[in-house]
Amino acid sequence: MKETSSSDSMAERLESLKAAIICALSFSLVFVLASIFNHSLLKDYFHNFYNLSAITRNWRWLISTGIAGFSGFLFGVTYRYIIREDENPQLKAGSVFAFGLVRGLTQVDMGLNFSLSIFPFVMLALESILGFAVAASTLDSAIKFGWVKPFIGNR
Repeated sequence: MKETSSSDSMAERLESLKAAIICALSFSLVFVLASIFNHSLLKDYFHNFYNLSAITRNWRWLISTGIAGFSGFLFGVTYRYIIREDENPQLKAGSVFAFGLVRGLTQVDMGLNFSLSIFPFVMLALESILGFAVAASTLDSAIKFGWVKPFIGNR
């Protein structure tokens, strides 16, 4: 009986890993697209960042992309366990807003300390919420198509 429990546990971990990878990729894609959009639209607000050398800017962008991917990874694992087999839209939206606001409000807080204009940091906060919403939608679709199994829990 212990082997069954161990194999079930390993299967759940594998499904969580798949969910995490899907969310990491989708959140990273949103981050990259938003970064390109922000570079063209918001560069007037981020004078100091865009005046840095190209090498420094590339390293910062790569680190930021890695952090975004890791945030999506953690979200994917957590989201799969939060939603289980439920079709509760408040639970789904609540988890998206919880992750999005934690990441986004941190960016707003940093912006308040280093800038006179809060607008670009509010945009970054909205970008975080959008990124987690896309990651959640992507994972919901993956579960719907059977690529990832929902967490069933103990019965």
